[in-house]
Amino acid sequence: MMLAFADDKRAAAAARGADGPRRRSVRLALAAALCVGLGGCLGYEGKVIHGFQGDERLYDQVRVGSSAEQVLTLLGTPTTTSTVGGDAWYYVTQVTDRSFAFQTPAVVDQHIFAVYFDKNKKVVRIANYGLQDGKVFDFVSRTTPTAGAESTFLKGMFLNLMRFQ
Repeated sequence: MMLAFADDKRAAAAARGADGPRRRSVRLALAAALCVGLGGCLGYEGKVIHGFQGDERLYDQVRVGSSAEQVLTLLGTPTTTSTVGGDAWYYVTQVTDRSFAFQTPAVVDQHIFAVYFDKNKKVVRIANYGLQDGKVFDFVSRTTPTAGAESTFLKGMFLNLMRFQ
């Protein structure tokens, strides 16, 4: 037996009422899935400090006339050294930032604490370079430059066939 409503509006309201809790649960499940999916991107703390992590108190203890051993004791092993035009130790700190996990990080701050030595391994000069003092460049570009234009297999075959005629 089937009940018939005289008013079509009441019939539509009754039909919506029966499906209402089901639709709400589906919407809630979709919203939860969206929040979980975006959870990996939102709230990501993107500031990362790379390299030497010194502070001003350590830098102030390095003085002109100190020995290389004293500098090594205070600051530890340098990030890199140079022997071209004299001996120098470089302590490099770089801060990168990105808003979302999938973005490419950008360099927002960079400090290079440089200690220059004479031939007797005594400190002759100290420098503290910042981001404004240098140019940021990619150490690893992941590309290999090639000389000349690229030659294809078919182009090579046709050039070789032309030589034999």
